[in-house]
Amino acid sequence: MEESSEGRNRGTPLACAACKLLRRRCMQDCLFAPYFPASELHKFTNVHKVFGASNVNKMLQDLPEDQRANTVSSLVYEANARLRDPVNGCVGEITALQRQLADKIAEVERLQVLLEAEKSNRSPSS
Repeated sequence: MEESSEGRNRGTPLACAACKLLRRRCMQDCLFAPYFPASELHKFTNVHKVFGASNVNKMLQDLPEDQRANTVSSLVYEANARLRDPVNGCVGEITALQRQLADKIAEVERLQVLLEAEKSNRSPSS
């Protein structure tokens, strides 16, 4: 039997990343297959470590189909952040980005003051 690149259309189906990791047969109606292809095992591995396959399955079942892809994308992001920073997770990343933004805003304001001072120094005196 031949395996297709899609993995599920004909021949022996390729297990999606979830079924591969959980060592189970990947059925035609597998909820994980559209979002965790076999080639992206690391994504499901991280999501499974942080949230658990059962919880993710329940989450996806409770969502309308059109929201599932964005939810999986968010879960992957959050799982990766939590594995990088177990205490703060993505909140730590958001806080760091907010700090950087505040620093850049302060720098722009400081440069605007310098620019105004330079302009007033160059303007002809009356």
